[in-house]
Amino acid sequence: MSEQNDRNDGEDRNERNDRDDRDAQRANRLRRELPAEVPVPAPAAGQQSAEEQPQQPMTGRQRLVKGLWPPRFTRAQLIVALLLFGLGFGLAVQVASNSDTDSALRGARQEDLVRILDELDARTQRLEDEKQGLEKQRQELQTSSDQAAEARRQTAEKKRQLGILAGTVAAQGPGITMTIEDTKGTVQADMLLDAIQELRAAGAEAIQVNGVRVVAGTYFTDSGKSVSVDGNKINAPYRFQVIGKPQDLEPALNIPGGVVQTLEKEQATVTVEQSDKIVVDALRQAKRPDYARSSSQ
Repeated sequence: MSEQNDRNDGEDRNERNDRDDRDAQRANRLRRELPAEVPVPAPAAGQQSAEEQPQQPMTGRQRLVKGLWPPRFTRAQLIVALLLFGLGFGLAVQVASNSDTDSALRGARQEDLVRILDELDARTQRLEDEKQGLEKQRQELQTSSDQAAEARRQTAEKKRQLGILAGTVAAQGPGITMTIEDTKGTVQADMLLDAIQELRAAGAEAIQVNGVRVVAGTYFTDSGKSVSVDGNKINAPYRFQVIGKPQDLEPALNIPGGVVQTLEKEQATVTVEQSDKIVVDALRQAKRPDYARSSSQ
């Protein structure tokens, strides 16, 4: 019995020895695979480690930079930024457009700007005078003891005025004479039409060009090196006889970039003369409308 126990004790010792050998081999293998430890240098005498050193307080600028960078945006902030960008782009386009529109006036001389302002004031005054005239006619109709006679008088006066505008009666009064010399043959129909429109805007009441009366339906066409007015061929020099306020008509033709400058660029010579009496005696035959009828019939 004691021999059996001794044999068992021997086997147990052998197993423990084998197990210890395997543990030792495993430890050696792990030690070879792991990198060698780097010793941490000890701080010098009187010097504190990085963890023990007190942290320096941040300045205001450093706190501001740390708060702004890196930027952190929310979806709402991005939408607002896009809207502001679109608004700024629209304002920039509008400013550029206004700059292009005002470029002609920006380079104008002081006397030219004064002339333009005077013309605008004159147009405003004409509209105000017309308004006062209509109010006066209404008042006369309302206060006249014989309203029928007053209505007939105003109708006759209106007929005379419309006859002048329609070109069926002659007219005379103060105005200007504009002569365009075109030795190069460069003046075209659209340039003369621009002159007519500028004169009308300045308050011209009656116009004739080389003996042809200008009315509401007048048209200009090119005819070789000359121009036709309502089918009537006219040749240079082109002579405009215009009834209206001379102080308004002449400045309207001489504004920067206006009729006179445009014609002079085409090597034409333009002269404008004011007069107290201009006669416009070229007549037009009254034409009955083909389709239009008075609404009072």
